[in-house]
Amino acid sequence: MKDPYLLHVFSPTRYVSPFDINMAYEAHYDAVIPYCNVTLDEIHPLTQDTIFSRSPVGVKRTGIFIGGRDFHLAIDMLNAARAAMVPPFAVSVLADPSGAITTAAAMVALAEHWLKQIDGRDLAGRRVHVLGGTGPVGNCVGLLAAMCGAEVYLVSKRGEREAQASADICNARYGVDLRGAAGGEPGEIAAILHTSEVLFNAAKAGVRLVDQSMLAGVQRLLVAADANAVPPSGIEGIGAKDLGLPIETAGGVVRGLGALAIGDVKYKVHTGLLAAMHEASEPLFLAHEEAFALARRLVG
Repeated sequence: MKDPYLLHVFSPTRYVSPFDINMAYEAHYDAVIPYCNVTLDEIHPLTQDTIFSRSPVGVKRTGIFIGGRDFHLAIDMLNAARAAMVPPFAVSVLADPSGAITTAAAMVALAEHWLKQIDGRDLAGRRVHVLGGTGPVGNCVGLLAAMCGAEVYLVSKRGEREAQASADICNARYGVDLRGAAGGEPGEIAAILHTSEVLFNAAKAGVRLVDQSMLAGVQRLLVAADANAVPPSGIEGIGAKDLGLPIETAGGVVRGLGALAIGDVKYKVHTGLLAAMHEASEPLFLAHEEAFALARRLVG
């Protein structure tokens, strides 16, 4: 095949996610080539091997996908790949470790949409809590919400110190003002719910953190989004397919967003970014900001 569409997948983990490979073929790449256990130092030479081995037509039909499980490392790898380009030998790069970026983009865009439906306001000035906030999805959710002007707390079951350490890394790297909060005990989560306006659950799948009695007693909560698709749900009362489900609480109505409803937008963002790379005439460098912009357009 002359000048095929090729996607090189660089991952620091010992395997490349089958999910990422499937998504790449859905975006019509002719071949998807996985690289495992890739270090940050290896991104530069791998990128230059990628760009210098193709014709002017072929280089436009080449892309790099950064996988793995570490949000910050993926951003560093994207930046390293970008720095290795030698125009006109340059290819598009997308970072989405563990699907964290596209999942977070979908969660925040949907929450923003439903807030506007409720009272016409977006995330600016809202108090937001992210359960599982120290993981890759949680970090990215917190970052996007903070970029929208929200007051964001990353919540960790390992305590406030652990949560604040994760927040401090994000703050130093991205110029935001995230805060840490403890959420390892039911009483701590109940206290969080008492003040929260938007709740995101990005914690470990198959673990319930919020039960119906806790949710029923909230006063200020407006939107609750649960990314957990593995039973039991992370937030009791929110089904996987729920999209703006009204839940009666002590303070009024909370709109619930389930994992499959979030996943539908995430899938469209993921395939949309890959398709944009596939079709681009000039190199694209895609991460959380671009994913969120696309999610907003899809939801809006």
